[in-house]
Amino acid sequence: MNSLLIRNARIARPDGATIDGDVLCEAGRIARIAPAITARASETIDAQGMLLLPGIIDPQVHFREPGKEYKEDLASGSHAAVAGGVTSFLEMPNTDPSTTTQAALDDKLQRAAAKSVANYGFFIGATPHNLEEINRATPACGIKIFMGASTGSLLVDKPQDLERIFANGTRLIAVHAEDEVRIRARKAQFAGRTDYPVHSEIRDAECALNATKLAMSLSKKYKRRLHILHLSTKEEANFLREDKPAWVTAEVIPNHLFLNIKDYSTQGSRVQMNPPIRTAEDNALLWQTLRDGVIDFVATDHAPHTLEEKSKPYPDSPSGMPGVEISLPLMLTEMVAGRCTLAEIQRWMCWGPAVGYGIANKGKILEGWDADLTLVDVATRKLVRDENTFTKVRWSPYSGRELTGWPVYTVVNGEIAFEHGRVRDKVRGRPLQFG
Repeated sequence: MNSLLIRNARIARPDGATIDGDVLCEAGRIARIAPAITARASETIDAQGMLLLPGIIDPQVHFREPGKEYKEDLASGSHAAVAGGVTSFLEMPNTDPSTTTQAALDDKLQRAAAKSVANYGFFIGATPHNLEEINRATPACGIKIFMGASTGSLLVDKPQDLERIFANGTRLIAVHAEDEVRIRARKAQFAGRTDYPVHSEIRDAECALNATKLAMSLSKKYKRRLHILHLSTKEEANFLREDKPAWVTAEVIPNHLFLNIKDYSTQGSRVQMNPPIRTAEDNALLWQTLRDGVIDFVATDHAPHTLEEKSKPYPDSPSGMPGVEISLPLMLTEMVAGRCTLAEIQRWMCWGPAVGYGIANKGKILEGWDADLTLVDVATRKLVRDENTFTKVRWSPYSGRELTGWPVYTVVNGEIAFEHGRVRDKVRGRPLQFG
């Protein structure tokens, strides 16, 4: 039986307190937590007083497999994940082919079992015509609806199609909330503009708010579990603050907390994404709404494209940025600066997503729970550099920023998956189960 002993750690408790001690992992679970453990183990880590956190759960990534493996695949994406302390991820259905059937879902599960070093779960994608599939396909973490910003069969923007999906079934629905009709109208209005900042003008705050209001109205009408992906505007934040039912959750991504339209001047299309970056005022209000508990999770929407693709003139430049390996250092840097707490980070990035998606025994360091852990150094600051990233596209919109809270070890199901800058690529994650 494989076992792992982590000694001399500063162990994060769910309430944000820390205790100094040891953690023994056996058979993929946390077997014991104590001030000192003398048991023999297959491997031992001397934490040297560093902070031991529950493994991060990233509930929104795009790892591009199948179909666009030149950008990312389940091996490279999961390598980037564990390098960032992420031990479990939920992956989106807009691959090629799209994940809209049980067969496509099974294919992804088989691919992940063969190559992912992190635990994995997948969304099933809604189309106007696959109602039976999205309610029966298993195991799926939820149904993804692109209300805007997609093409082909995954775009579901007609009210009657949306209502049919909300009215039938009980599975969680996660929405990319942008108003496709307004987007098309504004594209025509701004036709001829080729500067990257116009992207945020075309997909303005009203595009997001209209779709969020529609999704919320359908969720309330049918009491359907709803998750609003990558909330980006102060208008949406204020709307949720006024009336958010208990069965509705929302997330924010670092790009909408740390980047804004001023970054177009230095980064151009590297900061182009959907929904787009907004203003500094939006940044501030999203932070406050997150801290107030109106926004529930932090995800990344890791969506890599090559720099060659990103260098194309607008509107040919694709939307999306990599991010799975940088979210934890970004948030821990803010914790060290006093902007958030250790308890909040665990709620937003560890046990909160586990509760929201019904993933048992993950997100807390407790005896009997899964041994998904990350040991981080919050004392050493270093620069983000494109060439040091693990994502296949080898760049980050945060290149040049100095951050702290870098993972030194990441443990997946009791096995070391990442240590001192190196991934153990023979480690395999497990499929997540959703309650």
